[in-house]
Amino acid sequence: MLLERVNGPEDVKLLALDELETLASEVREFLVDEIMKTGGHFGSNLGVVELTIALHYVFDSPRDKLVWDVGHQAYVHKMLTGRKDRFSTLRQHHGLAGFLKRSESEHDVFGAGHASTSISAALGMAVARDLRGEDHQVVAVIGDGAMTGGMAFEALNHAGHLKKRLLVILNDNAMSISPNVGAVSHYLTRLRSDPHYGRVKAEVESLLRRIPVVGDPVATALERAKNSLKYFVVRGALFEELGFSYLGPIPGHDARMLVRILQDAKKMDGPVLLHVVTQKGKGYPSAEDAPDKLHSVGGTVKQPKPVAPTYTQVFADTLIGLAEQDPSIVAVTAAMDTGTGLNKFAAAFPDRCFDVGIAEQHATTLCAGLAASGLHPVFAVYSTFLQRAYDQVIHDVCIQKLPVVFAIDRAGLVGPDGETHQGAFDASYLRLIPNMTVMMPKDEAELRHMLYTALQLAAPVAVRYPRENGSGANLAEPLRMLAVGRSELVREGRDVALLALGPMVAVAENAALMLAEAGISARVVNMRFVKPIDGELIERLAAERIPVLTVEEASAAGGMGGAVLEYCSLRGIALTARIMGLPDAFIDHGSRPELLHAVGLTAQAITDNALELLSIDRAAVEPAALRKSAGR
Repeated sequence: MLLERVNGPEDVKLLALDELETLASEVREFLVDEIMKTGGHFGSNLGVVELTIALHYVFDSPRDKLVWDVGHQAYVHKMLTGRKDRFSTLRQHHGLAGFLKRSESEHDVFGAGHASTSISAALGMAVARDLRGEDHQVVAVIGDGAMTGGMAFEALNHAGHLKKRLLVILNDNAMSISPNVGAVSHYLTRLRSDPHYGRVKAEVESLLRRIPVVGDPVATALERAKNSLKYFVVRGALFEELGFSYLGPIPGHDARMLVRILQDAKKMDGPVLLHVVTQKGKGYPSAEDAPDKLHSVGGTVKQPKPVAPTYTQVFADTLIGLAEQDPSIVAVTAAMDTGTGLNKFAAAFPDRCFDVGIAEQHATTLCAGLAASGLHPVFAVYSTFLQRAYDQVIHDVCIQKLPVVFAIDRAGLVGPDGETHQGAFDASYLRLIPNMTVMMPKDEAELRHMLYTALQLAAPVAVRYPRENGSGANLAEPLRMLAVGRSELVREGRDVALLALGPMVAVAENAALMLAEAGISARVVNMRFVKPIDGELIERLAAERIPVLTVEEASAAGGMGGAVLEYCSLRGIALTARIMGLPDAFIDHGSRPELLHAVGLTAQAITDNALELLSIDRAAVEPAALRKSAGR
């Protein structure tokens, strides 16, 4: 097999052009086998096989810089750069990352897990190259979905102005995770659907060159005529007006043609945009037919059959029920309607659901405009992606105290997607904003009540919830308004208080059982609100002189535990307390249980911290009972 001979980019270059198609077939077979075992991004990688092979055939990585947008389509790149022998560890704890990672390989020249970053990063590398007097190529590969992000156009505009030697490859497969939306998507669709424009453009330009030019006026008139024909015939004029030489669209599954075009593009001066049309899921019929459903697959590792719906499903069903009663409720998503559950809302209320594409900043301010006009917008967004709209949250929503609800999915640890996707920071970065309310439910039933509560408040509200199935809580009880800033007593106790947030409430309950077997009475409190914090609870605990252990699946820096200590500090309250949360570090990929154990958010870790807080030697307190509990 050819693939067995490819252990680095230099091996790709040793192949004959006729062998590249065979290599592509072997790569696809390898990808299907491995991803079905480990899980991972499926369709996007099958779609860029020939393109990736051609890039490594023409360019010299890592001397030439290949910058991949998002990175979920870079598995083939990883294979061709010496990592195929580790693919069985893909997205596993301590294994290959599912995205690009500079620390993993010198060929990953820029890390990425979010969209629309590649052109900016590549332009920075091109500027640095020229300032240093170096002579290598810089290539950015960006998908049509990522092109809906405003950052991509900011970078295109700047690159066209600087006129640096830079190749941008637009990988156009008409899909991101959800189908692409917006004017850019329609523009690219028109480009893809016109098979004759390239031939007509060439013929027109050839004709113009044959006409004798006599003097400047005639030359100017001809240039105007050429530009008019360009706008009429050449729909790539958008990119040319931004300062790029536009090539394409060309078929993205013809390796020989890709090599030839890349070799030509490599010789051109200034910024060049090469438009390549690919098919997501190419070579795997199920992925070709349903690219959104097979964007990512979960692998063949057996998982326990869930006994309850996911938090995402509960959110979607609850929002639909509320919207049936309130016509002012509208929903917004940033190219994640399926992931956030809003596809169900869109089916029920097509005129009240808005997919803005990969544009979280616009989505946030769109919600501000909707709220300013009397509607009740709900922006369903992953925690990691809301980070991209932080200024808009502050400037456009919170300063004006507009009633926008941020339904923050994937809050906390999300597992195999790793450090670029962990929802570690939202509680901290939202808590410090005036006018913002931040809450997290202990279970899926409480999520329903929180969503209902959020839509009653005339102010910005964030409801954060995890990427997991619920606990099987009762979803039939009538919706009720929660008292803002008030916690819930889950278990009485006199020796130590465990103040827990979200799913950590159940973990804290398990820890309380373990402590009880050691003769220690632990109070468990469902904090519910990160902001406003329950001041009455804190003052009561301080008055009772009960040591406090706060537990949250969020950054310990600036989170719920920090809010407790700040409350005490500002009021001169003496409270013995310890914070448990996510560490001051970016958390790598792995399964959720592995990561929770690694960061010390388990019942056993809570038990150990409670004992230390109480200055009790764990070995001296009924060790048999504790050992028995630890095995649960």
